[in-house]
Amino acid sequence: MRRNDHGHGSSTRLATKFAWLAIIAICVMALVGVAGVALADDNPLLGTWKLKSFVRQDAATGERRPALGEHPEGYLGYAPDGRMYALFAAGGRIVPAGDQPTDAERVQLHRSMVSYAGTYTIAGDKVVHHIDIAWNNARLGSDQVRFFKLDGDRLTLTTERNKSPIDGSEGFGVLEFERVK
Repeated sequence: MRRNDHGHGSSTRLATKFAWLAIIAICVMALVGVAGVALADDNPLLGTWKLKSFVRQDAATGERRPALGEHPEGYLGYAPDGRMYALFAAGGRIVPAGDQPTDAERVQLHRSMVSYAGTYTIAGDKVVHHIDIAWNNARLGSDQVRFFKLDGDRLTLTTERNKSPIDGSEGFGVLEFERVK
């Protein structure tokens, strides 16, 4: 066995190899991190969006009406890891009389909200929400198509023609958001 001046032999060579591997791993992680940020910068939907309005347009009559009242509340979020969430509720929802809502109060609370989460993909002006958890399990495993339009910090999403998860009417939804800063 060949020894260096300190008598450490092959253990020094092994430590040197590990040091170089650590340096290479750090550089690779830094490059991947920079690439992830660059990709994130290419995604115009990234971030949190506050719901400003939500209307449904009836397919048969063309009538537009608020889907969750005049002053809906909610948020939509798109993360750089490809996950998204949506949580919308009617403004002025009931407050249960006690700590636990009655069955009638539960029904009102359920009917006055929409929520789901999953992954998302973007193609042109279309974002598809791939649902893997929802307040209404009928949506599990579905793809919810939204067409988007950006105007500065304003985002408008228009759904494909569908049945409303709130009242079952046939039509499409138009949701307007403002970017949360």
